[in-house]
Amino acid sequence: MKTHTDAVTSAGQPQTPKVQLVEIDADRAGQRIDNFLLGQLKGVPKTLIYRILRKGEVRVNKGRIKAEYKLKAGDVVRIPPVRLPDAKILPDASEQLKTLLAESILFENNGLIILNKPSGLAVHGGSGINLGLIEVLRQMRPEDRHLELVHRLDRDTSGCIMIAKKRSMLRYLHQQLRDGHIQKYYHALVEGRWPNRCKEVSAPLRKNEISSGERIVKVDPEGKASLTHFKVLRRYVGATLVEAKPITGRTHQIRVHAQYQGHGLVGDPKYGNDDFNKAMKAKGFNRLFLHAAALSLLLPDETRKIRVEAPLDERLAKPLAQLTPADQAGE
Repeated sequence: MKTHTDAVTSAGQPQTPKVQLVEIDADRAGQRIDNFLLGQLKGVPKTLIYRILRKGEVRVNKGRIKAEYKLKAGDVVRIPPVRLPDAKILPDASEQLKTLLAESILFENNGLIILNKPSGLAVHGGSGINLGLIEVLRQMRPEDRHLELVHRLDRDTSGCIMIAKKRSMLRYLHQQLRDGHIQKYYHALVEGRWPNRCKEVSAPLRKNEISSGERIVKVDPEGKASLTHFKVLRRYVGATLVEAKPITGRTHQIRVHAQYQGHGLVGDPKYGNDDFNKAMKAKGFNRLFLHAAALSLLLPDETRKIRVEAPLDERLAKPLAQLTPADQAGE
């Protein structure tokens, strides 16, 4: 993608703000012009983006276009002068964090990175967090100019996460997710004995905000249809390790569906059992036990799916190994 700016002032200094002429490459082809502008003019309100489109200030190949226009390779987009908010200077990530993420890469090709996200690291900055996973990766890989999150994981959840290196891969994977062709497998340690007969939970979920502004999700007949498949992996005294396969992708879906069945996740401060969590903390569980253990997906131009697995980190694996299996206790 080539970018050109227009004339300079008589003093030889660039005008600010200024017109940009951007030539679209094959990787951007197929993207809607409004979404393209949102990416180019980061921080500019959507209302302003649509206003400059309506007024014809944005041109493609010197002609007016509508917000739904899909870009083609070779198009030249004229972006009018728009004053951007002052860019926030991000701190440099520590070498320790960069090394950790480099060592967490599970799979990489020319369009995709899959890594084992550490618990406690947000996927992106915001809400008081300067650096998230994507910002650190961009610092680590300045040559990869199009790094974007394909999906998200909660800050406290560890495991497989996909980062696209190309716009074309991002579009492809988003379509695969929408069509249900990418399967995510989570491991969760839950309170009590999960019954073998409970192989799926289908309960509509609705997001609410409590007075503190904190977001909470509840089962609600007026909520969105939600489905999770569950399978018992191993039983322990007082707890069960389960595999959870979310068929829909609602916020906090696995955590709320497990709570709905009466088997909250270990270390879950929002939906779990406080007394149980306290007892499990004494056994060494000091974080939410929810881990994106594997991904199954079909890559472009391939005929067979790949499966990428992420091992449990020490904070989960070590205390889990100390639990007494139910069969050894005669349960």
